[in-house]
Amino acid sequence: QVQLLESGGELVQAGGSLRLSCAASGRTFTNYPMAWFRHAPGKEREFVAACSTSGANTGYAESVKGRFTISRDNAKMTVNMQMNSLKPEDTAIYYCAATEYYSFSSDTSRVRYWGQGTQVTVSS
Repeated sequence: QVQLLESGGELVQAGGSLRLSCAASGRTFTNYPMAWFRHAPGKEREFVAACSTSGANTGYAESVKGRFTISRDNAKMTVNMQMNSLKPEDTAIYYCAATEYYSFSSDTSRVRYWGQGTQVTVSS
């Protein structure tokens, strides 16, 4: 069992930066690749970023590539995502997820555990 708790979401102006954090509990955390998804009003939930169990491999959606950076610290059991050059279209609820396998797909069937989400709002 893995519990995930996100933090760091807030209102920010376009061009600004935020750092989202996901704190995990549970002894099997290091077994899971981790990912961030987001869900904007009126849209499907979509993949944002993923990292492998060690954190050595990462991948991103095209829409955030070069602006967002995912990282994990297995000793601290945290997953972070640095978000720079934020745009209004980045406005969404961001979810941390522990996945059964490492993938860049928006297919959520691979998600084993979800966090409750944190709201990011980017004003223009």
